[in-house]
Amino acid sequence: QVQLVESGGDLVQAGGTLRLSCAASGSIFSIVSMGWYRQGPGKERELVANIHEGGRVDYAESVKGRFTISRANTQNTVYLQMNNLEPEDTDVYYCKALIRTVPGNIQIHWGQGTQVTVSS
Repeated sequence: QVQLVESGGDLVQAGGTLRLSCAASGSIFSIVSMGWYRQGPGKERELVANIHEGGRVDYAESVKGRFTISRANTQNTVYLQMNNLEPEDTDVYYCKALIRTVPGNIQIHWGQGTQVTVSS
C-alpha cells in the first residue's frame, strides 16, 4: 500500500510564490519518478514538472524558468517551487509517482490534489 500526501496549495496574488510538497509512504522499494500535473474545469490533465530517478527533469513549456521541481529521496518527498505565479496557473495540482513496491513491480499512484488559485 502506497499513499501520497500533498500540501502547499493556496490563494496567492499574481507574481507571488508557492511551494507544493508531496510525500510518499508505504511499501516503497524505490521511486522511479515523481512529478506534478494540473487540471482545471473543462481541461485535460497536463504535465507541469516531473523528475526521474536518473536526475532528468521535465517541465511544461509554460512553466520553464518559473517552476522548479526537486526531490528529497530520504523522505520520498518531491517539491515544486512556483515563482512568479500567473492567473493561468490556477488549477488543481496532482502529485504522480511511479513507485517500485518490490523489484520488478512498478505502480502508478496519484495524490488527491491541492488547489492553487492565483488572483489577478
